[in-house]
Order: sequence, then structure tokens, then C-alpha cells
Amino acid sequence: MTHRLDELRLDDPAQLRHLDADGMLRRAASSAAEIRIAVRAAEESRLDALAREGRPRALLLAGSGSAALVGGLLAALLGPGCPVPVSVVTDGRLPGWAGVDDLVVAVSRTGRTSETLAVAAEAVRRGSRLLAVAASDSPLAALAERSRGAFVPADAESLPRAALWGLAVPVLVAAARLGVLDSPPEVFEAAAVRLEEVATACRLMAESFVNPAKTLALELADTLPVVWGTSALTTVAARRFVGQLAENAKYPALCGELPDAGHAQIGIFDGPLGSGAWRERDLFADPPADGLRGLRLVVLHDVEEQPHIAAARAAAVRLAEDRGLPVTQLAAQEGHPVTRLAGLIGTFDYASAYLALAYGMDPAPTPAAREFRSEREDRPD
Repeated sequence: MTHRLDELRLDDPAQLRHLDADGMLRRAASSAAEIRIAVRAAEESRLDALAREGRPRALLLAGSGSAALVGGLLAALLGPGCPVPVSVVTDGRLPGWAGVDDLVVAVSRTGRTSETLAVAAEAVRRGSRLLAVAASDSPLAALAERSRGAFVPADAESLPRAALWGLAVPVLVAAARLGVLDSPPEVFEAAAVRLEEVATACRLMAESFVNPAKTLALELADTLPVVWGTSALTTVAARRFVGQLAENAKYPALCGELPDAGHAQIGIFDGPLGSGAWRERDLFADPPADGLRGLRLVVLHDVEEQPHIAAARAAAVRLAEDRGLPVTQLAAQEGHPVTRLAGLIGTFDYASAYLALAYGMDPAPTPAAREFRSEREDRPD
């Protein structure tokens, strides 16, 4: 089936509700509530006992999909100056150096992801400390109980792509209790408030010209987005955005981090979807019937940006504009890093859903995604 862009769909609430059968817009609007529920779940769990055991030598986070992104999020928030290194394990194999002095954090929405279960079981065998974030009635929850590990329940009924905050917040609360992350309770409430502000600005009834998520979706339409972050934090947001574009909009995009992306990816500015594609077409013409117009550079910059990073960003933007490539620059708002990240991710979750709807597609999982998951014994998160 061919899906053609129709910008008018985004200003037709009845059509949007009909197309969004699985309620992705409603799920995006519930992100603030998801944070508050996750905070309460973490506070009611045995995290104080985990903290009394002292700071671990290293944190190893096991997960796949959205759960794996939690590890990158934690590492970005901790920063390079953190005395406790963070490793993300996605292949089911616990590193050989991990042992009794380390904390393994197993994150799985369903509690049944085979790779995550394998890492958690190996951690218990080696005597590592264990924190599990998973559905209550799951093998991972049972493993945590048998090993006297810490456990925080997660909502097993939510869609994987809509479960990020429910999986991430317990891990961040645990890191704060361990003394490795400066994230007092009021930070999570501020992040929830920021997400409520995003939900108001990006609501279904808000017309495209005043809705930042609809505007962004239409900017990306019929282009290949190249999404670059300028810090560890905004690169996590870029990874989330690219993942949500694939999941919700079934739409390809590239992700990178400056300044490395300026060395590894910038050559595409001069490729078939780069300068030549835009110079040969009228920017105001109808979209080509046989493919994309060309690249669009999307740069995410943070409020805390090193001078050499700012220079790299300026150079990338100038080179794109010199070649006629359209550029979108998005800046994180002021606030704690968790709050800044929440604002970006919230907008991107909406934008990816609106892009799907603009093409007349339900943001729900596709047959390809369902078939891939059915090939595996356990579902990824």
C-alpha cells in the first residue's frame, strides 16, 4: 500500500483519532503520569537496602530496545566525571570482569526478554548485586526475589516504545540513592511538569502552525532526517527520535553526535540525497512520486555546550546551508538535565506519531515488527 503525505490530515482531529487506533498520541500525553507512577513505585521498593550496601564499583545495565536506551540515558546524566562507570549490555553476555563489587541493573518491561534474563541469571551466579525493573508476574521478578535483589515493578501492558519513563525513572532513583547521580525528588516532578507543558503545546487540537510537534513532522516529511546531537544528553534524545521515527512513522533517519558526525557522516551532504537532490528540484514543488526530496539536517543542541562543540555545530549548519540543504535546529530548554531531556523526548514522541498520521498510517506496530518478535521465544522491550 502506498502512503502519500497529506498535510491537511494533521488539522483534522476526527481523522487523526480514527487513524491513531492504538492511541499513541494519548500515550504520549500520559508521559507525565508515567514519571509520577514510576517514582512512587521506586519509593515503595527496597532501594534503601540497595543503597546501604554502598556504592558499586561499576553499573551494568542489561536491556533491549527502549530498555537499552535507559543505559545510555543514565550514562549521559552521570557524565564522564562519574566515579562509577556505566556499561550497557544488549547481547545477553555479562562481561567477564563483572563480579561481586558490581551492580547489574536488569530492565525489561515484560520481564521475559531472553538476553536480559540471561545477564541477570549470570549476575546472580557470580554474586553481583541485582536491581530488576520488570513486570511483577515475570521470570525476572521471580529471579530478583529468589536472589534477594532489589525489584521495581513496571507496567507490562504499555507498548514498548511508550514505556521509556516507566523503565528509566526507577533506575535514576536508584542511582540517586547510591549517591552517583544528583537527582533529588523534585527533579522528577519538574520533568513531569515539563512533559505536561509539551502535551499542552503538542495536543491533537492545536493547529499545525502553533503545534511544535506537527511543525517538526511536516518539516521532516519527504526528506531523510540526519539527526545530530551536540552533547551526550542531546545524542540520547537523537537516538530516541530516530528510534521513534522507525517505530511510529516507519520512517528512516540517521543519528550521530558532533563533532564525530562531522567526520563520519558529513560526506552525505555531497551525495545523491545531498546538495544535488535539492538543487535539481523546486523546494515548493509537490513531493516526488518516486522517493525523498533529499536530506534534512536536524541539530539538537544543549544549554551547556563546549566552545569546540559550538564551533562544530556552526560549521555543520553552514556547510549544509551552503549546499542548499534544509536545516532544523532545536535547543533544549533550561533546567536539570532530566528536565531538559524530558522536554526534547516528549516533543519527539509526538512528532513521530504525527508524521505517521500525516502519511495516513496508524503509529501502531507493523506486521514486520510483529513477525520479527514472533520469531523469538521472548519479546524485546
